Amino acid sequence: MHELSLCLSMAELIEQQARQHNAQRVTKVWLEIGALACIEEQALRFSFSSAVRGTLAENSELLLSQLPAKAWCWDCGLSVEINRHATPCPHCGGCRLDIASGDSLRIRQLEIE
Repeated sequence: MHELSLCLSMAELIEQQARQHNAQRVTKVWLEIGALACIEEQALRFSFSSAVRGTLAENSELLLSQLPAKAWCWDCGLSVEINRHATPCPHCGGCRLDIASGDSLRIRQLEIE
């Protein structure tokens, strides 16, 4: 379950940013998850609530948005969006795709008080 280690790292970053901006607490955390990030939402939510316990982000609302992955198709020469690994090109059906983005997890925004 790599979600826990990701959330522990995120909790450190969130705490650091909140303190840097003299926050009393973090009320909301927005995360962007790439479609190819291999992150299980339930595990992420559970891990997040455990990781932020005792920090300024304890009891904060976690808001997730999933981003499609982008790939370059060598068969048709187009940049395309895909939502999972081993997906053929949605334009030509080709299988020679070079993944350009979509395998990351990013803190997009924090709401603080």
